[in-house]
Amino acid sequence: MDIADFFDTFFEEAEELLADMEQHLLELDVDNPDSEQLNAIFRAAHSIKGGAGTFGFSVLQKTTHILENLLDYARKGELALRADLVDTFLEAKDIMHEQLNAYRNEEEPDQETYERICQTLQQIALEEIGQQLDAPAETAPLTSTPAPAETASVEEEAAGTSSEGQLKVALINVDEKDRVLLVEELEQLGDIQSQSGDDKRYEVILNGSVSADDIEAVMCFIIEPNQIDIQPITASAASPQAPAASATPLAEQKTPAAPAETKTPAPAKAAGGDEPAKGKAKKAAAETSSIRVSVDKVDQIINLVGELIITQSMLDQTVSDLDDQSVGNSSLQNGMSLLQRNARDLQESVMSIRMIPMEFVFSRFPRVVRDTAGKLGKEIELITEGKSTELDKSLVERITDPLTHLVRNSLDHGIEMPDVRESIGKPRTGKLTLSARHQGGNILIEVRDDGAGLDRDRLLAKAKENGLNVSDTMSDEEVFQLIFAPGFSTAKEVTDVSGRGVGMDVVKRNIQGMGGRVEIQSKKGEGTITSIVLPLTLAILDGMSIKVGSETFILPLSTVLESLQPSKDDMYAMAGDDVVLKVRDEYLPVIAIHEVLDVENAITDPTKSIAVIVQGEGRRYAMLVDELIGQQQVVVKNLEDNYRKVPGISAATILGDGSVALILDISGLHRLSRAKKEAGKPANTQTMSFYKESEPS
Repeated sequence: MDIADFFDTFFEEAEELLADMEQHLLELDVDNPDSEQLNAIFRAAHSIKGGAGTFGFSVLQKTTHILENLLDYARKGELALRADLVDTFLEAKDIMHEQLNAYRNEEEPDQETYERICQTLQQIALEEIGQQLDAPAETAPLTSTPAPAETASVEEEAAGTSSEGQLKVALINVDEKDRVLLVEELEQLGDIQSQSGDDKRYEVILNGSVSADDIEAVMCFIIEPNQIDIQPITASAASPQAPAASATPLAEQKTPAAPAETKTPAPAKAAGGDEPAKGKAKKAAAETSSIRVSVDKVDQIINLVGELIITQSMLDQTVSDLDDQSVGNSSLQNGMSLLQRNARDLQESVMSIRMIPMEFVFSRFPRVVRDTAGKLGKEIELITEGKSTELDKSLVERITDPLTHLVRNSLDHGIEMPDVRESIGKPRTGKLTLSARHQGGNILIEVRDDGAGLDRDRLLAKAKENGLNVSDTMSDEEVFQLIFAPGFSTAKEVTDVSGRGVGMDVVKRNIQGMGGRVEIQSKKGEGTITSIVLPLTLAILDGMSIKVGSETFILPLSTVLESLQPSKDDMYAMAGDDVVLKVRDEYLPVIAIHEVLDVENAITDPTKSIAVIVQGEGRRYAMLVDELIGQQQVVVKNLEDNYRKVPGISAATILGDGSVALILDISGLHRLSRAKKEAGKPANTQTMSFYKESEPS
């Protein structure tokens, strides 16, 4: 077993601890700091420092050590907190994150940044408490360094330690294989005086300077916290033959040479110093209620379940095609119905494994709002709603960047300066709300602000100035969509936050790449609501099966609004080859799928086709198809991974009869249709003869 085997676990848990640290720092009231929050911040730093020392990440260990000392003075009330100090602590947290990423990539952290933040923290110590904070000396992993008096007090408070002594380490219900490994680890942490016991309880008397917390941190990656019991042995009773348990403080934390095989430290403890036993028991119970599993393994299970669903659909199709539906086949029918229900339940259960709450996304934004508002000189209150709403992990990872850009855009362009808000009767503090909720088979994420709103006239003027094809008769929805045009910006000046006209088009493109859409509602002087509608998962799709010629296609059900039989009187030929269909006084572009995708033997008479009204990129279209087959849930197969990107096609699936059906991309089909017409492909004169020649008024 190699120490490197546990690096990933340490990196993951350190990431969580840094996130917790940032959250508590952002929530901290500097005028009246909460002692529990200060303790939580301190414990996070202490745990990261211990883990960094265990693995020999010396730069990270030293940075965290200095920060930890300052935090200790703060929680004892010896360091008065201010907003600028919290900003420095947040900066130190960011640098620790960079150092962590460097070690993750097997690189050395930036030395200049490390020296700068250490100097900054030391300067704070000199100015605020009048003394220098000593960093631990550079040594091997699990380094041992005599701490000065003030540092010792930090360690004693965090780990319950004194300086030298014996510890009785009891391993409870640990099998022989793990016990041998753990005893070898203990040999690296100190001198074993004696060991005895059985699988139920095995006791080891350890003599050394390592702290109980460090022992537990190493062992908790092999066994659970409730399987280890560490007790100090008082000086009067410290003998290998008659160890006695005592409540005296444990040995002061020092870090001897690295063990050959070790684990990374466990997450931060639920409390510091004088933590009640009850709280510790709850922490242990919480840790045993979940396990860490590689995302690749989960994806593999999801793929296998998808194949199972396809196989079940094929069997169902075969059974339904049987001519003989007599009593002899009733048991087969019942069995297939049961298989279908169980397969659906299994699919939903497996899919839920990948679902994580939106809190993982929203938790990033208090820092973004704080930093951005500080740069802009604005006062912002961030409100989050629906943090428990769940979304597929792959979408959560991809939605963060677009959402960040929308938030920064609202802060910069939407919410006014405090003096301006006050002059027009608004509160000085602007409100920015992030919300998430389920809407049918989708998730709706909204970014709402109570700022100035969008100015329709200004947007149209800027669009004309940029040479965009716009008109004064455009709907508000269409005008607001202009902000997603490449290079479009109404900002009077460029800042380091936004205003360059880049980014919003990327936001829209990324959201569409996830099978979603973005919509804007705004009222001048009152604020703006930017809505993102996404499917809950990209692995499963509720679709509408359609037929064109002999080909079967799938339309995402979320894009389908209605279907109707088109009338000749409602169809108009526009300039060029464009055709529109009048639906309740709205003229919709017509997309004939058989023409766009070159499908043979399809119905060419529009009045004999079926018009499916769909929506994509905020616009509605009328798609001409031969037949509607029905709704069904399909397993999405990525075309780009298995073949290449195909214009007008977003993905593919396997139907119950084993054939492959392509999943249509609404906006892509419209672009492909226009591209073919612009390429000069002659129009179908037989089809064009059906339409009125005059344009709609």
